[in-house]
Amino acid sequence: MCDYSLEMYESRSAREGEVYVTTRFPTGSIGLTAPEDATTAICLICGSRLMLENLSPAVQSELGVKETEEVTFTYLNEGLYHDGVAFDNGVRVTLCRLGPGVMISLKDPPRPAKQAEQRRDSTVLTPAE
Repeated sequence: MCDYSLEMYESRSAREGEVYVTTRFPTGSIGLTAPEDATTAICLICGSRLMLENLSPAVQSELGVKETEEVTFTYLNEGLYHDGVAFDNGVRVTLCRLGPGVMISLKDPPRPAKQAEQRRDSTVLTPAE
């Protein structure tokens, strides 16, 4: 998904094997771009596993993480920005909180069939009365 705050920009889906960077757009929002095209927002599927590199010392200290971390791309339903990441230590933050200059690569993008299966598995059915 691409954050609503990036809708006014050209966007495209992430591609396996590419590396992205967190970039501050003219509106002040931070999103993902390919290093060779800082004007096109890159959209990810929620649940994608990502490798983050180049996390700032301030972010590392505040979030209790290392300079390089594996995370899950997620939707955060709080505040102004919704594109975020979930660290394995349980911390969830927006891409804006990571700041610009973080290098991101797809580790394991989810597959549509897998997502549908996960939704089906999480549905609780009750017997008809």
